[in-house]
Parts: sequence; structure tokens; C-alpha cells
Amino acid sequence: MIEFRIDRRSGVSTYLQIVQQVRQALRLGLLKPGDRLPTTREVVEAIAVNPNTVNKAYRELEHEGLAEGRRGVGTFITASLGSEAGGRETPLRRELAEWMDRALGEGLGVEDIDALYQDVRRDRQS
Repeated sequence: MIEFRIDRRSGVSTYLQIVQQVRQALRLGLLKPGDRLPTTREVVEAIAVNPNTVNKAYRELEHEGLAEGRRGVGTFITASLGSEAGGRETPLRRELAEWMDRALGEGLGVEDIDALYQDVRRDRQS
């Protein structure tokens, strides 16, 4: 089951961080159709947020067609965003992990790595 982590200093609203984390878990294959999301109560207890915030995030996921709330049962994933190439145990992911280890070994910090990635991504999208 997914565990949400909220960065209160990010400037991104809490409900949107929850939505983004579910989307990312779907892309990585960590969540699949049929999986149950944590209940509102479980999320509130784990990350100390207002229940309305969790409900808003789950409604957004429903609106996007990624989840479905079932009264009295929970909220379940209904769609996938992932592909086989982006899964957890793929050669592409292993290569990226090795690259990350090299970058860290050469003294780059996480923010430096993020900036480098964003720069290369922009070059490739042009």
C-alpha cells in the first residue's frame, strides 16, 4: 500500500501532492488497477492532514478516471499510467539507478541531479 509523504515547504498544496504521488506510483507500477488506497482515516493518522484534503485528492483521482470510491469499502485504483519499460525491475530503471549512484559518487547533490535531469529533458523535448 502507498504511504504518502508531504513536504509542507514545497509550495504545492497537500491534496495535489497526494494526487501526484498516486500518479507516480501508477507510472512505476507500484499501484495497479484493483489496489485499494489507504482510507481517509489512515492517511489523516499517518500524515496529520485534514480529512477534507484527502477526500479532495481522492475526488480528483476519480475525476481523472484513475480511482473509484466504493461507499463503505474504500477507494480503488481503476486505471494504470505505467508501461513495462518504467517498472521497478527493468533494465532501464537499473541503468538509471547506476547513473544516479555515479552522480552522487562524483559529489552531485540531489538538487544538482534534478537540475541536470531537467536540462537534459528540455534538450530532448525540443
